[in-house]
Amino acid sequence: MNTFGRIYRITSFGESHGPAIGGIIEGIPSGITIDYNKVQTALNRRRPGQSKISTQRKELDKVQFLSGIFEGKTTGTPIGFLIENTNNKSGDYSHLRHAYRPSHADFTYDQKYAHRDYRGGGRSSARTTASIVVAGALAQHIIPEIKISAYVNAVGGLKLNKDYSQLNLSLIEQTPVRCPDLTMAQQFVDLIENTKKNGDSIGGQITCVVQNVPAGLGEPVFDKLQARLAYAMMNIPAVKGFEYGSGFKGSEMTGSRHNDIFNPDGSTKTNFSGGIQGGISNGMDIYFKLAFKPVATIMQAQRSIDNKTNIIQLEAKGRHDPCVVPRAVPIVEALASIVMADFFLLQKTNKS
Repeated sequence: MNTFGRIYRITSFGESHGPAIGGIIEGIPSGITIDYNKVQTALNRRRPGQSKISTQRKELDKVQFLSGIFEGKTTGTPIGFLIENTNNKSGDYSHLRHAYRPSHADFTYDQKYAHRDYRGGGRSSARTTASIVVAGALAQHIIPEIKISAYVNAVGGLKLNKDYSQLNLSLIEQTPVRCPDLTMAQQFVDLIENTKKNGDSIGGQITCVVQNVPAGLGEPVFDKLQARLAYAMMNIPAVKGFEYGSGFKGSEMTGSRHNDIFNPDGSTKTNFSGGIQGGISNGMDIYFKLAFKPVATIMQAQRSIDNKTNIIQLEAKGRHDPCVVPRAVPIVEALASIVMADFFLLQKTNKS
């Protein structure tokens, strides 16, 4: 599947080292004025080469809209867009023509397709998430009142021991690691830099908060709001876990403590439900957490196999993030925006 969404839909295409990546967006209503700067700003946040703790691949990531927008407004027809790949160094990956990197998609792509683009991981590369970011920025035009903020809350064993209500989320962009706690952010940066010096990679966690959500978004059985969010997030490369609301901590609590008692206006005194009950938003903040594995490609020699099952010694080349979570923040926000816009449009059809 290269398409995500029911009413608001993104179909993406392209590979890491092909001439371009891009997408087609369907379902966006007509007459919406597009803020091009907002879209480009979202792409710039995901762009490689931003700091010493990210890959040094240099891409402008300038989006070109090909259709579906006329005189600055959506026409209601499919929006096609392109993002050129301009800084390819495909020769860095020639050693992977027949070799499989441990914990990467090389082996599984060969098993599925029997023919793969080995340059930078091809279609399996996180480079393709740039198309998701464009779709997310456009989705925000449909739901401008809903505020979506993601931030890094852990790198390796270092964790931010504060929840989002205790943080100033406006500080997210003030550090390269995108953590709103400036002291902890520096510890995260130091850990990532030291890991990179050792030719290794490290994982981390991202928290996402969705605010100003109207009650009633989501479906009761097979398209629960939390299920859609989990499905969306688990499609991000390197994501290994998803929890929302009280998450696994909720399993340690009693019902008398965990139940969110109502206020007279329908809000709740606590929010262990994470803004979702019965698969439908209840008007409280939605919050969830994602776990990211260490990037599979590391700058250390590793034992592996080739496509003839020969044992080989593999030494990786190319440009890679030592920790993916700082650049994954805008991807998480984009997918959350797509999910919320999709359910917003679905709810409008249910009420029409």
